[in-house]
Amino acid sequence: MGAPDSPRTIVPMSNETRRMPTLHRERHRGDRSNWLRAAVLGANDGIVSTASLLIGVAAAASSRNALITAGAAGLVAGACSMAMGEYVSVSSQRDTEEADIAKEEGELARTPELELAELSRIYERRGLDHETAIEVAKQLTAHDPLGAHLRDELGLNDGARARPLQASTVSASSFSVGALFPLVAVFFVPSGTAARIAIIAAVAFVALAVSGALSGRVGGASVARGATRVLIGGGLAMVASALIGTLVGAAV
Repeated sequence: MGAPDSPRTIVPMSNETRRMPTLHRERHRGDRSNWLRAAVLGANDGIVSTASLLIGVAAAASSRNALITAGAAGLVAGACSMAMGEYVSVSSQRDTEEADIAKEEGELARTPELELAELSRIYERRGLDHETAIEVAKQLTAHDPLGAHLRDELGLNDGARARPLQASTVSASSFSVGALFPLVAVFFVPSGTAARIAIIAAVAFVALAVSGALSGRVGGASVARGATRVLIGGGLAMVASALIGTLVGAAV
């Protein structure tokens, strides 16, 4: 027969351990900021610019064919413009980030002691005492020196890095989707300047409200506030376009 099992020692849980909260997963939306910004900008621009263009053309008493042609041209030109604009601007941001990263890599290679001291001072300014700040800086430097400096000195992290191709694609796609709403409405509007303007504007306002509400929802902000701010801006743009179209149509 084998030896009897040795008795197990049960260590009681301390009061301090009992008071520790259990781990839980938190959902944050900061990693959505880049593509969400491009999507909201593209969709709102597509709705407002195309609807304003159509309203301006309709106010000049143009035919339905002229409206469709103008709307289609505006959609294609706007999507291409948004794609190139986003790609160029975000690429410039990316170039700046890459230059900062290269500079930080060089400084870490040349003067690691100074970089360690710089990192510890950052943690001191955030509330750690001197000894703790030095220890934290040493441990993070031993684990990932470049990552620690990019995150805590420059404020760069993988989730918030500039992505030109993503911004370009999202912006152009959302612009095209947004522009389709007022353009499709043209096929169903009756004849008459007032009716055309009213229907195009109504469709644009509904699309803007939905776009603003969705952007607020996805970004974790107020749905009503997100819808209201795009409605005000879009409404002003359409009113201005209707006035210009009326004046130009009367002059021509």
